Amino acid sequence: MGKKLYSIITGSGSYIPTNIVKNASFLTSEFYEVTGERIEKTNEEIVEKFRQITDIDERRYVDDEFVTSDIGFFAALDAIDSSKVDKETFDYIIVAHNFGDVRFSNKKVDIVPTLASRVKFKLGIQNPNTVAYDLPFGCPGWLQALIQADYYIKSGDAKRILVIGAETLSRIADPHDRDSMIYSDGAGAVIVEAIESEVPVGILSHKTRTDAADHAWLLKMDKSYNPVIDNDQLFLKMNGRKLYEYALTTVPQLIKDTIDKAGLFINNIKKVLIHQANAKMDDAMLARLFRLFGEKKIPENIMPMTISKFGNNSVATLPILLDLMLKGRLKNQQLNSGDDFVFASVGAGMNVNALVYRMQ
Repeated sequence: MGKKLYSIITGSGSYIPTNIVKNASFLTSEFYEVTGERIEKTNEEIVEKFRQITDIDERRYVDDEFVTSDIGFFAALDAIDSSKVDKETFDYIIVAHNFGDVRFSNKKVDIVPTLASRVKFKLGIQNPNTVAYDLPFGCPGWLQALIQADYYIKSGDAKRILVIGAETLSRIADPHDRDSMIYSDGAGAVIVEAIESEVPVGILSHKTRTDAADHAWLLKMDKSYNPVIDNDQLFLKMNGRKLYEYALTTVPQLIKDTIDKAGLFINNIKKVLIHQANAKMDDAMLARLFRLFGEKKIPENIMPMTISKFGNNSVATLPILLDLMLKGRLKNQQLNSGDDFVFASVGAGMNVNALVYRMQ
């Protein structure tokens, strides 16, 4: 069997903000319904119900002086340090995000120049052939950037790519919307490199879909639920019930299709790394995935979770999760040579993607 070109991850890094915001921080909030009326339940009831559904106890917010490109840069530095590569040898830098550098003092989107160019500048990279661009693709953005990196490598166009996911969702959350308790900040990065191998390794398969015809507006920007807030300000809004139904219908099937495409079965998969916005939703998607394969028993610890401590930090969720696992910082969540695992994500668009990876 001749050698083929594969994409492997040779380094990872992350930046987890130091500001811990516990659920108790929201007990003094003023929550409103979508109609603009105050929610009648006590904040204690609202917060406890939220915890039961999402499993979130706390989340992380960035310091006031940092923006998304800053924490993306921090994660990139960590990845470069872990891999010991020469930063001037990157063919591409791809930064997945959705809202740009939203400042603490100014909530308007700032994406010129691109965050990727800003990260390249902060890294001090002089090589003009290191192409830097952004990818806004909802929460699945980092995974889609990883998929694009695989295309570049498989085509022979690139040998080494830096893929970053960074977001500061706390800056665009409506403080009067109970869903704002889900959102958090963070950044993760990986270095992807080309390797020739006689046996399949690294990225084995991937699939993506976009359901805009009927589901484009399940996540959107809109005015605050508090009627006295200036309507010129826009905040992230979601239709939670419809989003749950959509995810449960599409994500498990797409993951199965991606595993099938790799020529594998669910019993080959050691870990399922999935985007995390709601623990109950993730549990339901995992159960449905196993049922699609005709399996009822789900292996213990197959789906590592960080949502209880980190909340939903959008494009940063998957690369942070992977970095923690690769560096042995998650209990009972090791990845060993030869292990097959799957990434999956769902988010605004609505977009869904999945990728099967084999450890070298």
